[in-house]
Amino acid sequence: MSNHQRLDDGMRWRIVGRLEAGQSQVQICREFNLMPSVVCNLWKQFQDTGSIERKPGQGRPRATTATEDRYLSIIVRRNRGVTASQLSRDLYAATGTHVSRVTVSKRLHETGLLARRPAVCVPLTSTNRKAFSMVQRA
Repeated sequence: MSNHQRLDDGMRWRIVGRLEAGQSQVQICREFNLMPSVVCNLWKQFQDTGSIERKPGQGRPRATTATEDRYLSIIVRRNRGVTASQLSRDLYAATGTHVSRVTVSKRLHETGLLARRPAVCVPLTSTNRKAFSMVQRA
C-alpha cells in the first residue's frame, strides 16, 4: 500500500465515478494502490457534501499571525544582538501572544534572519589566560 500520497482532484473524481458505477471499494483500493480508509472516507465525504474538495483550514493553526511575524523581523533588524528568548518576551508584552523561543527562531528563519544564540563561555584559569595572551602576542 502507498505511504501518505496526496490525491489530486482528478484521481478523486475517478474514484467517485467508479464507486457510483458499482465497483467495490476493495477493487478500487487495489487498482489505485490506496488504503481502504482513504476510499471509504472519500466516499463518505462525497455522499455527505456532494463534493470531493478538501476542507479549508485543516491542520494545526499557526502560533503567530503574519503581523506578529513582521513585528519580530522588525525588532531583529533594529537590534541584532537580541536573543530568541528576549524576542518571545517582547512579543508577549506587545501582543499578548505566548510563543516559545523555538517558534521565534523558526519565524525569523522563514524571513532569512537569525536570532542570536547566547553562548555560555567557560572562564579561563590564570594559566590558560597567560598561555592565551602569549599566543596572541606571537
